[in-house]
Order: sequence, then structure tokens, then C-alpha cells
Amino acid sequence: MPVGAQEVAVFEGARARLEAIAYRLLGSATDAEDAVQDTFLRWQSADRALIETPEAWLTKVLTNLCLNRLTSARARRETYVGQWLPEPVLAGDRMLGPSDTAEQRESVSIAMLTLMERLSPRERAVYVLREAFGYSHGEIAELLTLTEANCQQIHRRAKQHLATDRRRVEVDAAAARKIVEEFLTAALSGRTDSLVKMLTDDVVSAGDGGGVVFSVPRPIIGALRVARFLRTLFTPTEAKWEMIGGRPELFAAVANGGPALVMVVGDRVAGVFSLEVTAEGIAAVHAQANPGKLERATRRWAASGTGDPLPGDW
Repeated sequence: MPVGAQEVAVFEGARARLEAIAYRLLGSATDAEDAVQDTFLRWQSADRALIETPEAWLTKVLTNLCLNRLTSARARRETYVGQWLPEPVLAGDRMLGPSDTAEQRESVSIAMLTLMERLSPRERAVYVLREAFGYSHGEIAELLTLTEANCQQIHRRAKQHLATDRRRVEVDAAAARKIVEEFLTAALSGRTDSLVKMLTDDVVSAGDGGGVVFSVPRPIIGALRVARFLRTLFTPTEAKWEMIGGRPELFAAVANGGPALVMVVGDRVAGVFSLEVTAEGIAAVHAQANPGKLERATRRWAASGTGDPLPGDW
């Protein structure tokens, strides 16, 4: 059916919320954009005169599309080259969605998006809709064609799977910049002791190059091992610059609510190092270098003020 201006306006009014839901469900901004576009195509072809509540209808269609994508994504990730990490989203991007509560902010952190890979598609959908968007169990049950009791049980199970003793320290842009500056100074110092002091004993370093850019195939665990790896990684060489397409400039930023070191080559974001900061120190370093997962970050970077690069050569 042809879509009139009013019906397009209804969809566009819901787009930001749909993108935010899809991103939390999929961990990929690119896949989220595709799922929202597929939702629009279904909206376009639906008999809209029979749709009483467009918001609920759109959310249900989107969620089920994402569930299908999650199921197929599991099979794809079995053959993924190296480690799979979520796609980082820079501050100010509407895909980050609501951030009024601690639960909403936590649900979009790189650490939580990584943990949510443990969940089944249905567990993830229930958790996201409940924790990040405040849907009642009754509403979620209707969206997913479940009983309310079953929905409550799935929610409890999801929270158990995601339980962790770690509590992120929430930071503003100024604090994030200070943390990133200290991290970069330590990484470029050529010494491990400065880095070790910033890391928790059980810190984890993981990288995603997608088989395009070299990355370590398995997580590195432990302060000394991670510090040694970072010291080597941040030792400048022509080979490293060639791998990412040129010598990068380094910037402090906020991605997914946490401090991030952004590598920029020309007008392209070539890497994002997301730092998970706790009261005990940096508990995780997630390095995203897969070009396919940095396209939205590049667009956001181009649209926003970049500020001055950090001092220090890499």
C-alpha cells in the first residue's frame, strides 16, 4: 500500500527508539539499521487501517526481525575470523537511546553488549525490553507471544546469566578524556609498570579485526600480560600504520557511555579502544578495528566536532 506523508511521519517519529532497541538486541549498528529499514518495508506493505497502536506494532515487527537475525548471527559467528565484539557507537548518536537510568546506560555499554552474547535470542529480547525500555512483563509477553509468567521466568534467567560483581564507574566527557590521556601516556611510555597500575588484576583485552585487520585471536587476561601486549601494540612501526591505512591521529572520546581512544586515519575512524572503568581500575580493553563495524562511527565523527588530537606518536 502507498505510504502517505502522515504515515511516514509516524514511522520516522519511532525510528530513533527502534534503532536503539535493535542495537541493544544485535550489538551491531549496521545490522540495527538494516532491521529498522526492514521494519519500514513491512509498515509500507501492511494494512495500516487495521493497526490500532502503531508503536506496539512496529516494536513487535522489529523485535521479531531481530530475533531472526540473532539466530542466524549465531551460526555466522561460529565461522567469524578471530574474536567478535560489538560495534562501538560514539556519544550523541541517537542509536544509544534513553540514558535516564543506570540500567539504561549499562544496557548499552560494550561490556554488557558483550555479556549479552551469552543469552538466547528470546532472553536477550526480554532483558532489553524490560531493563532498557521499561516495558511491563505483560507488554513484553504480548510482543513476543509468551505468557506473562513465562516472560518473568525468562527475565530472571537472563539476569542470572548477566550477573557480575563489576560495577562500571560512570564518567562525563572531561573525566573520560583524563582517563584516556593517562592510558595513552602509559601505553606509549614503553614501560609496563605504568599500565599495570591502571589495570585490575583480572583485566581482559580483546580485539576484533574481522579477518581484515590483524587482531589477537583470543582474549588476553591479567594485568601484566595485558600491559605487555599494549606496550607492544603501541610501539609505533610502519607495518602497523600500513595495516590500518596510514599513520593515525589519536583522540579521546566517549563511546557507549565509557571512555574511548579513537584512532583516525584521514577522515576515517580506523579503531576504537573502549575502556571499561571500575573503582578498582580498567577492567577491560575492547579494541574494535573491523572496518565494517566502524562505518557509523566514521559518519558520526565527521558530523561532530573532533577536537584536538592527543599528544604522542603511535
